[in-house]
Formats: sequence, C-alpha cells, structure tokens
Amino acid sequence: MSRIAYVNGQYVPHSQGSVHIEDRGYQFADGVYEVFAVHGGKLIGEQGHLDRLTHSLGELQIKWPMGKRSLMVVVRQVVQRNHVKNGLVYLQITRGVARRDHPFPAECQSALVITARKMPPLDKAALSKGVGVITIPDIRWQRKDIKSIALLPNCLGKQQARSVGAYEAWMYNEKDEITEGTSANAWIVTKSGELVTRQVGQSILNGITRLAVIEAARASGLAFSERAFSRQEAAEAKEAFVTSSTSHVKAVTRIDGKPVGNGHVGELTANLLDLYVDFIESKGGPVVTNRWN
Repeated sequence: MSRIAYVNGQYVPHSQGSVHIEDRGYQFADGVYEVFAVHGGKLIGEQGHLDRLTHSLGELQIKWPMGKRSLMVVVRQVVQRNHVKNGLVYLQITRGVARRDHPFPAECQSALVITARKMPPLDKAALSKGVGVITIPDIRWQRKDIKSIALLPNCLGKQQARSVGAYEAWMYNEKDEITEGTSANAWIVTKSGELVTRQVGQSILNGITRLAVIEAARASGLAFSERAFSRQEAAEAKEAFVTSSTSHVKAVTRIDGKPVGNGHVGELTANLLDLYVDFIESKGGPVVTNRWN
C-alpha cells in the first residue's frame, strides 16, 4: 500500500504530492515545521508541538492554515491512513504561494503539508550503544528558537559528521560554548555528577524530548542545571547524550574522536532513558511547554 500525504486540503498518494513553484517555502525557506514521534500508536508531546508551532508561526507572522483542533484531526488521519504505530509525522507550514518578492505578500493562504512514515519501535538497547559526535562552529542565524525550514547549516553540519563516521555534530558559538546539535539537544554529566543542558533562549531550539527529559528528571528527584557549557567542559564530561524526537535519549560515548568518561554508556544516561520511556508511556509528553525563548 502506498503512503498517503496531506497537501493543501487533499489526501494524495505520497509520490504524487506537489506544491506550487512559487511557494515561498521553496523559494525563501519561508516556513516552519514540526516532527511528532509516534510511539505505540500515540502521538508524543502533542501539546508541546502545538505550543512550539504557535511560537514559530507567531514570530514569523505566518497565519495558521486551519484551527489547531482541525489540524490535529488531519495529523491523526495521516497517521491512520499510513498505518503508523511507531514512526514520525512531519508537518510543514509555509507562508504560501505568491509572486516572488522578498516582502510578505498582502494576501496569502498558508500552505500545509503533512506526511508520516513508519520506523522500528523504540529500542533501548540500540539507544544505549553509544555514538560519536564532532564539534563545529555554529553558523546559523540568530533565531534558533524558531523551528524554521531554513536548515542548510544543519545539513552541512550533519553531513560533516557523517563523513567522519560520527552520528551528530555539536555546534559551538563565539564563546566556545556548545549550543546544540544539528538535529538534537546536547546534554552532559560533569565530573562532579551535574546533569547539564543549555538554557532556553534564542540560541537553541527547545526540544519536546528535552522538555520531557527535564520533567521526568524533576519528577524522579534528579537535580539538573540549565546553563551554558563549553567545548572543554564537554570534552572532560563523565557522560553525554542527545535528545530529539528521532533519537529519544541516545548515549554519546565519543566527542571529536575521544572517549567520553570511560568510553561506555554512563549510569545516569541509562537511568534517564528508562525514566524518559516510562514518562512518555504514562504521561504522553511534557506538561510545561510555554518556554521557547
């Protein structure tokens, strides 16, 4: 059975989905997106994704293509029509179609595309194997809190990582501080046992999985800090991991080719993976989701 996509009001075969050549997303990357994880047939962090989408659209002054409730009906329909029990939903909203010109068009209907694909079920053993990351300069624009489709710097960084056999690239700013990965938030556990991830602001995208891990840690009494940390601190960390809708909680055991701690998955990282899985299966996602910048 072929995949089904939703494109501007119609459910169509995935292979036949198309948008206008003057869609501003195509010409200017003038749009935003969200990626929902589907776990056991349920959308994870639904409210968090909607809240972040609200923030992104508002910051770019893009109109909603439909109401939030109607949007989620369509999202669920795409999941159902593609028989996705475990996988991802990709949702993209652009400003729409208009004659090519840099200023916003006076009248424009937002364009909406939603797709879904199956993935293997969440595998704790695979997530705990440990991966490598490299560090690269952060060359992105200054509004990383907006989930924009303008991802060329992220693509370049991810390709740089893959070309040397690494899973992810952690980006660092002019202060030599780690901001985040090309497609995931970055975490470390310091030598003293402090769990650290960068604070919310315009320098990172506040991940829904990041928020879920924070709430799971807080509910379990685990202390953590939201603060900047340097490349040197990351290199000297006892443990490290990344979080995202696709990576969940994935252990990092090498940074720039050097082992993190003893080179094996750390105890706290493994514990947080268990806490995260229990949390999303019981709660469905984070509750506090209005912290975007």
